[in-house]
Amino acid sequence: MMIVKRKPKIGILGIMQKLYDKTYPNIVETQSNYVRNVIKELQDIANFKFSRPARDRKDIEQIVEEYNNDKELDGIMIMMLTYSPGQRIVPALKNNKLPIMLANTQPLPSVTQDWNMEHLTYNQGIHGAQDNMNAIVRLGINCPVISGDWKDEAFKKEIEDWALAAQAAKAAKRIRIAVIGRMPGMGDITFDSSALLKKLGVEVVDESMGKIYSYLEKVTKEEIEKVKGENAKNFEIDPNLKEEQYNFAAKFQVAIEKFLKDENYDGYSIYFDSVKDDGRFEQLPLMAASNLMAKGYGYGAEGDALAATAVILGHILGENGHFTEMYAMDFERDSIFMSHMGEGNWKVARKDKPIKLIDRFLGIGDLNNPPTIVFNVQPGQGTIASLAPISEGNFRLVVSKGEVLDSEEYPNVEMPYFHFKPDTGVRDSMKNWLKNGGTHHQCFNIGDIVRRWELFAEMVGIECVRV
Repeated sequence: MMIVKRKPKIGILGIMQKLYDKTYPNIVETQSNYVRNVIKELQDIANFKFSRPARDRKDIEQIVEEYNNDKELDGIMIMMLTYSPGQRIVPALKNNKLPIMLANTQPLPSVTQDWNMEHLTYNQGIHGAQDNMNAIVRLGINCPVISGDWKDEAFKKEIEDWALAAQAAKAAKRIRIAVIGRMPGMGDITFDSSALLKKLGVEVVDESMGKIYSYLEKVTKEEIEKVKGENAKNFEIDPNLKEEQYNFAAKFQVAIEKFLKDENYDGYSIYFDSVKDDGRFEQLPLMAASNLMAKGYGYGAEGDALAATAVILGHILGENGHFTEMYAMDFERDSIFMSHMGEGNWKVARKDKPIKLIDRFLGIGDLNNPPTIVFNVQPGQGTIASLAPISEGNFRLVVSKGEVLDSEEYPNVEMPYFHFKPDTGVRDSMKNWLKNGGTHHQCFNIGDIVRRWELFAEMVGIECVRV
């Protein structure tokens, strides 16, 4: 079943100690209200869970255990509400399995002349943060630190990036990818699937076209018409589209989606020769790939399970992961022309142009014309990411931030396309992409989500290189 996009859910571990109770009887209530105010400020970013401050080692252990047993929780945000000795956090974190982060903030943003010991006590989280982070560092646990005023937009943005990365890291542990055939000799899609399962938690399963055909046989006329009705709302339909071929494309889409749902897959890849060689399919499922990506499924062409995984993660980290590849460099524009055979997430299309569903000749696969969804991508900031296999069962994320150019239409390019101009320039970006083993299939997202990819990589223990 595909991973449904939702707001991240984060548990807050607010740490203080009983030392100050006698001097400041209201300190627990006051600092609890402070946490609730922070939650209110961040409520658009994530849903938060907080019941009480942790005031000793036992509290910390109980709360961390409670959070780990909450299946909806994506990570733990640590807040120092007063000073608290760092050793108290060690036993709890040794058993913790959720991503953690330290929000190094305080109730008041600045020190003023009216401050007294009470103000200092209520705002002294920084040296508790130092003591506790020293303990975390010595444990060898990855724990990003976000410092700033909790009301600042920059602070909120960092929290959002981390929360989505935590959500993606947790989601990765239950991702299942179906692979039906692989292009022979395509080197950068080959990898140790057991290593991927061990490192990220992603399971890759080899399936057959026969399984898809068993679903194809059961598709009803009503289901076909439903797909066509949805298409009519979303696309400009080519009048030359042959009814018989259009019906089969819709039928193929229904069959694949039912297969994914029933077999509990979040993404898939089908090699085109696997479709042809089966002998029972009339065309390649290009329309299905585009529509299913738009629904939230992962997709990679030619047996590329890593690209399908990246697209799923892209759905979480940025919304609307889009499968693509680099076709050609344009040195005059300092850009890369991006496209693929006919699969793309139309949710990233330009908003000022119609998305077209066309009758399209395609010699690849030696089958009937596959109805294809064609669009240009919305101009503005964008991020490209590759999940690349490297030596000894390891993986590396290669990411590039840049601009989608407001380019002219290409009437002879009957596939989704766009110009991507890397921030570092096409020459340096491509040099470093290649040197770091970036693959030829990528996930694209609208907007700058590089930091989210970096945080995700840290959480799952793989390298991330920005090019």
